[in-house]
Amino acid sequence: MINFDKLTERLGISIKNEMLIKQSFVHRSYINESKQKLNSNERLEFLGDSILSYIVSDYLYHKYPDLSEGELTNLRSSLVKTPTLALISKSINLGDYLLLSRGEEESGGRNNPSLLADTLEAVIGAIYVDQGLTAVKKIILEIILQPILPKIIKNKSYKDAKSMFQEKVQEANKISPLYKVVKEEGPDHAKKFTIGVYVGEKLWGKGAGKNKHEAEQYAAIDALEKWMNK
Repeated sequence: MINFDKLTERLGISIKNEMLIKQSFVHRSYINESKQKLNSNERLEFLGDSILSYIVSDYLYHKYPDLSEGELTNLRSSLVKTPTLALISKSINLGDYLLLSRGEEESGGRNNPSLLADTLEAVIGAIYVDQGLTAVKKIILEIILQPILPKIIKNKSYKDAKSMFQEKVQEANKISPLYKVVKEEGPDHAKKFTIGVYVGEKLWGKGAGKNKHEAEQYAAIDALEKWMNK
């Protein structure tokens, strides 16, 4: 049995159903190698994604009454993008609890940004089921909104990321960035796209989303952060 003491202490919760929390760390690759009857974390990830989006949307709507719908959408995207969620996931060591196949383990799955982001969403889904909406709101406020939102507002990184990145690239290099699909996975009704943005031959950013437009925005946000720190 996984010891969740450090995690629950960090999140300030007391788990009622430990098996439910354990499920949030079961990657689908682990199931075929396990002798236990386990379900993957994908259903919890689905729920957590929706809960996270709702709580962040509700918070932003009330906190920033003067922002337009487009600005609120971009601001929310900056908060729930894969790199942001992966960074938060790392900060609370969620990768340490993951149950992975040998192959996924050997390929660096514990540090895979997409996998870490998905795991955080699954944990949010599990905590919602286990603790309810009030508890999960508190956690999202403490680990996502309070530490990350002020930086995004200060840097105005919630503005349209593709437009901002294109302006910077054209100003410096006189060319436009190119977006390419790096990976496409999942069934037709639940596709997940990973897109890379290139300047010349150099990959500057990657992003994943439920459609190409969303993935391109996340890729541009990732590229902007690297461009500003080069």
